[in-house]
Amino acid sequence: MNNPFLFCTRRSVLMGFITGVLGIFSRPKKVVGAINAVSDADWNLSDDEWRKRLPIDAYRVLRKEGTEPPFSSLLNDEKRKGIFYCAGCDLPLFSSEAKFDSGTGWPSFWQPLNNAIETKVDFKLIVPRTEYHCRRCGGHQGHVFNDGPRPTGKRYCNNGVALGFRSIS
Repeated sequence: MNNPFLFCTRRSVLMGFITGVLGIFSRPKKVVGAINAVSDADWNLSDDEWRKRLPIDAYRVLRKEGTEPPFSSLLNDEKRKGIFYCAGCDLPLFSSEAKFDSGTGWPSFWQPLNNAIETKVDFKLIVPRTEYHCRRCGGHQGHVFNDGPRPTGKRYCNNGVALGFRSIS
């Protein structure tokens, strides 16, 4: 009766596999919008161009969907008023007003800025998770979970290396 695998039926495993395969084809848009009058095409960079443009740790997270170690980012402890932006293309993603201490070791937010991110289903750990990317350059930011604070109940768990920060005086 207390077997944790009772929920794993052939149908649920098959549906998870099919959803995972379909998720591969639902990549976020690579380019949407522009910054400082730069054309959209300027964010449609090749892998080699991104590799040259970004530090290796940021490249691994933003372009290869990696994860930085917990508690490794100075932005985890950032408390000043300001804006967190994509380290790949400089698009504003989160306000400091939506930041909270989740205790997870990664900068966490309960809400992104309007039109800042796109999401997709991620099956890298077999269990489906919601991954989010910068809506302009497609850079991987992190995952969103349903265990955050009010008012949204969401926790946007972000890799600090995928972010920059500008304080507002």
